[in-house]
Amino acid sequence: MTSVISRLLNRKTSFRQLTAYHVNRLFYTIRNSDEYNADGIDIFTQDWDNLLILDACRYDYFADQSDLDGTLSTRISRASATREWVGANFTDRQLHDVVYVSANPNYRKVADEIGAEVHAYIDVWRDDTLVGEENTIVPPETVTEHALSAAEEYPNKRLLVHYVQPHYPFIGPTGKEHFDPTATLKEVSAKYDLTDDRLDRAYRENLDFVLDEAERLLEKLHGKTVVSADHGELLGERLSPLPLRAYGHPNGVYVDELVEVPWLVHQNGERREIVSEEPVERDDTKDEALEEQLRNLGYMT
Repeated sequence: MTSVISRLLNRKTSFRQLTAYHVNRLFYTIRNSDEYNADGIDIFTQDWDNLLILDACRYDYFADQSDLDGTLSTRISRASATREWVGANFTDRQLHDVVYVSANPNYRKVADEIGAEVHAYIDVWRDDTLVGEENTIVPPETVTEHALSAAEEYPNKRLLVHYVQPHYPFIGPTGKEHFDPTATLKEVSAKYDLTDDRLDRAYRENLDFVLDEAERLLEKLHGKTVVSADHGELLGERLSPLPLRAYGHPNGVYVDELVEVPWLVHQNGERREIVSEEPVERDDTKDEALEEQLRNLGYMT
């Protein structure tokens, strides 16, 4: 907690804002005593062959912008942040019929601690084309290519594909011009005088990028594909009980903007026969590169 306060103070956050923020966090912590949102869905008991996760994708923005082919409805997530979502869905489970292709390293960070195991886990952010780039954020097209390769290599497994976007940092023209990619949304809101319109445009640009890649997968993957999200995003909404504007996705805060996620179902050809098999050999190395990648996404590792 001390490190969080220090970072916020260093960003010139006023004491009044800081106090209001922590009062609101305490309010939601007391209200939500469970380790995760008990009203949310268990993603692995849902019916799908392929599940595409758009990180931090709000349902309302998805419904407004998406023209993906399929039937759209809503679901409630078990979490308001990715690591909480990983814990809520993967803890103490042997998911030997699942191949997880991810540009977000949170699963790799905690898998052993929570007793989780999948048939194969693919670290997209370790793609050779990204090595050495500063503040590397995996572009959605790189995730798509790895997902297609995994679908070919593991044709009889459920495929879970985790994109980074529309999660901050923003990679579109508005984001590159106005937003510091090394700061979290909360830090950015404290340091800069940003208009809601600018933030809205930057988030929508990120969403457009990943929707284009989701469309590619819908066209190429066989079986029943669902497009959803791990959680949503706060883009300046005012929380309770103190009406402070909030940004990002703090865990344990189960407001609509954070837990209401899209659930778009698309059918392409026959369903695949899914089988469970022993996991493939994995690389257990946890190195500084993993920690750096998490920091690039705004996580305090």
